[in-house]
Amino acid sequence: MRTLTIIVGLLMIVPTLSGCFAGEKVEEIVESGPFIFEEGEISMTTWYHYPGTVSNPTAIDATNILAVTNANITTNLSGDNLPFYASGTYYGTGWDTFEPTLGITSSGAIFFTNYNGLGDGTHIIRSRDQGQTWEDVGPFGQVDDDSGQTPNSNDPYLYVDKFNDRLVKFDMHALVSMFVEYSDDDGESWSIPYPVEGYELPQDHQSIASMPHSNALVGDVVYVYCINTGSAAAGPMCSRSVTGGQSWDQQALGFPVESFGNQCSGLHGHVAGGSDGSIYRGNPSCEGPAVYRSLDGGFTWSEHTITTEVQMQQGWHSHEVATAVDEGGNVHATWISTDQMIWYANSQDRGDSWSQPLMVSAPGIKETGFPTIFAGDSGKVVIGYIGEMNDVAENNTTSGGVGWGGYMAVMTDAFAEVPLITSVAVNLPNDPLDVTGDCGNVRCGGFGDFIDVEIDDEGRPWIALAHNAAGFEEAIIGTFTNGPALYGELMSLPELPIGGNSTLKMS
Repeated sequence: MRTLTIIVGLLMIVPTLSGCFAGEKVEEIVESGPFIFEEGEISMTTWYHYPGTVSNPTAIDATNILAVTNANITTNLSGDNLPFYASGTYYGTGWDTFEPTLGITSSGAIFFTNYNGLGDGTHIIRSRDQGQTWEDVGPFGQVDDDSGQTPNSNDPYLYVDKFNDRLVKFDMHALVSMFVEYSDDDGESWSIPYPVEGYELPQDHQSIASMPHSNALVGDVVYVYCINTGSAAAGPMCSRSVTGGQSWDQQALGFPVESFGNQCSGLHGHVAGGSDGSIYRGNPSCEGPAVYRSLDGGFTWSEHTITTEVQMQQGWHSHEVATAVDEGGNVHATWISTDQMIWYANSQDRGDSWSQPLMVSAPGIKETGFPTIFAGDSGKVVIGYIGEMNDVAENNTTSGGVGWGGYMAVMTDAFAEVPLITSVAVNLPNDPLDVTGDCGNVRCGGFGDFIDVEIDDEGRPWIALAHNAAGFEEAIIGTFTNGPALYGELMSLPELPIGGNSTLKMS
């Protein structure tokens, strides 16, 4: 357990002494303060911290009043900016994964991509008991003329259309063709694969989302996907479906027409749709991390650079800007900067202007990878990533270093002047998810190019990860066993059982 550094005059109830002589009773000292919890001491894998800034990019341990004072932070732990007792864990699934994505429907069922390679294609695994047990729900091989399965996927991808409770399985084959399959009954049955072949080659790094829009001709949402063309100058291409995902427009520029030939990145983060009819895609502009926005159902796009002060990491993940839209229509973005840390900013006007960027990695993190983000109610956000506190490769031993862990950082009031961040690692230090020295900056085991995070209707965040250390790349699902709900009333979530290494099933 970590020991809290507490100034007696501020965070303890001063004891009342009934006397100063031997034999006289001294009343018991009772500790109090915002980080003293009835549930118990703070776990060694939980951190309460304030973000770093451009001028001071260091995480500030919120439980250390001296660190807070020295950082000249005036805390305001009130309203929604409150600490909750929190801890993290993960559960094994028994299936392998690559570039894991997940989705959660209103029934509470969790869906996760299982990678099977050539011939059998991507399957979807499902849990109906909050990650404790899992089953394969296909889609399985062709059984009649009206069903089928995409035979292979180089980039498996799963998305849940929350506006219709629909599973959307989106697969890319050989950098040439793509297919979308749908399930409207929690994976019990699947549609045929609808082709969405593109008009540019290669077709790579596909991502899809939906949003309610008046342009929809079938149903009430428009589906939009974007792909990487393999050329930074050419930028991403995007397409939309106004027919419920059964037919698609010709791919068009995913950036302003006037910027044609002047793009600096074709790769992008996951597409995110808002309930207000907007849709966003994060990837760098030529000036820095940026968000691209469409208000006409994915037909045209505008470019919005987040900041020029905190640039992108120049490495494997230099392309990734992850975006999310909360229920209030606010946009949230995260990326890895040149310091290898996770940075965050938000926009309350659909991307036209942005908050000052904040460094949100947990205290002690030395390097990060694979940033991802999801938003719940207004101002409530979870950021997922992998992080390393001690380089195992440098220590030349798996016991001498922490290795790579799966992290989630939660803000219950991202708009606060100084938002409190609650971070958890889902794995223990002696149970690394990977021991590759530069895992955050290379394609690493089951992580591939990205991971995924989502919030269920209860308000509990979940993160899709891979456990690579044993060489099996088992799909694992991380979550908060305790913590704040990110939907509805701000309250503590019901407690879940502790998982961890003992729940792994592949061997």
